[in-house]
Amino acid sequence: MKMRKIILVSFICLSIYGCSMAYKTLTVQTPDLSQLNNGVYRGSYELTDTPVKVTLDVFVQDQRISKIELINHTSSPIGNKAENIIEKVIEKQSLEIDVIGGATASSKTILKAIENALR
Repeated sequence: MKMRKIILVSFICLSIYGCSMAYKTLTVQTPDLSQLNNGVYRGSYELTDTPVKVTLDVFVQDQRISKIELINHTSSPIGNKAENIIEKVIEKQSLEIDVIGGATASSKTILKAIENALR
């Protein structure tokens, strides 16, 4: 039992360390919403060398993001709180927003998946 705990803690530490390096170079830009037709746009992104992956649908109505539906979000348990960033994107109509503290890797991955959907 003790060995299982050591392995689990080691895996979590390596995952967090790996995430902390991969997201640092990730950039996100808000696409020009005025160029988009009404519809549903699917996007995804997988953060290199980490377990963090996101697939989502972005709903556009009248050149505004009206809804974002998360299809899949694979991350560490702490990364789940990054899902709150979706509300901020809809409110601000921008991807250039502050990430969720403690879940930076997942926050940036969600933002990049939104960008990919709208490109």
